[in-house]
This record gives sequence, C-alpha cells and structure tokens, in this order.
Amino acid sequence: MNKPKVKEIIPPKNIWVGNDEGPVSMVMFGDYESEACAKANEVVNKLLVKYKGQIRFNFRHFPLTKVHQHAHKAAEASVGAAQEGKFWPMHNILFERRKHLGTTSLKIYAKEAGVTNKKFLTELVDCIYGWTVRNDLLEAVGRGVRDVPAIFINDVLYTGHVTSVSLGKAIDEVLTAAGKKKTAQRA
Repeated sequence: MNKPKVKEIIPPKNIWVGNDEGPVSMVMFGDYESEACAKANEVVNKLLVKYKGQIRFNFRHFPLTKVHQHAHKAAEASVGAAQEGKFWPMHNILFERRKHLGTTSLKIYAKEAGVTNKKFLTELVDCIYGWTVRNDLLEAVGRGVRDVPAIFINDVLYTGHVTSVSLGKAIDEVLTAAGKKKTAQRA
C-alpha cells in the first residue's frame, strides 16, 4: 500500500531578508489586512535600507480573523508563494493590495509575484498552508502578542511607536550595546 506523500512546507520562521550575520534581528507578527501593519511594513522596508548589513527581518502571521475576514487566507497565500522562494514579493503585494484579498485576487497576486505552481488556487482552497499560519499565531500568543503589529528586536518585544525614528532609535541602542559587547570581549 502506497503512503500519501507528505508535503514539506517551508515555514515563515525560516524566511528572512537582510544580513544573516547582522547583529539585529527583527521579527514582526502581523496581519495583511491591517492598516497599522502595512504602515509598519513600510517602516521596516526603509530601515532595511538604512541599516543594510546590520539587520535581518522576518515576518510572521497573526491574522485578526474576527475583524479581517481575508487575513488568514492571505497569510496562507504568502506561505504558498514561499514554497517557490517568492515570499517577499508576495508579502509586499499583499500589503499594497490589502483592501482586495479575495481568493481569486490572491491567485492573480501570486502570478505577479512569480509563482508558477498550477495548483496554487487548489492548495489555497484546500487550506494546505492553514496549519503553518496557525503555528505562527500560536507562537505569537505564547510570546504574549495580543495585537498587531508586534515587533521583536533580538527577541525583546518593542513597545514604542512604529515609526522610522522611534524604531531606528531602538535599533541604534541594540547596535551600540552590541558594539560595547564586542569591545568588552576584546579587552
């Protein structure tokens, strides 16, 4: 008897952008329909440019399904795109088009992002990536997240305003502390 093939899914926690060796790691839990998360994503994109080589960024899913009916399926679509290395293009498209995240639109956005999987829509409808999104959500809850955007800098929850200036100051503090640690280690 043949066992059904188990599909290995690349989880969002393994998908980073930026310098893998950078001293600052940022993880944001968010929702693709959230206006605040879209603004936070813009801030993070600016900071990735400003601190090039010093930070790395990871986006994790925390769909607020009680207020955003398409957020969970959009998160699943980003995971589906990730299976072809297209997470970041899909991620940015989803935020840009956050007011239009119906399933048919998600298929179109995936194609724009470069996804070639002919079964993409079927996989979305069949919720192939639903548990992967749920795992992000459960991890976030376990880390104390109750609302989004929730940003962790080197595993510490950032509690300030999500602006380029405020988040930049928090990154500068971490970089300064990392610089002091390096100096102390050499002494």
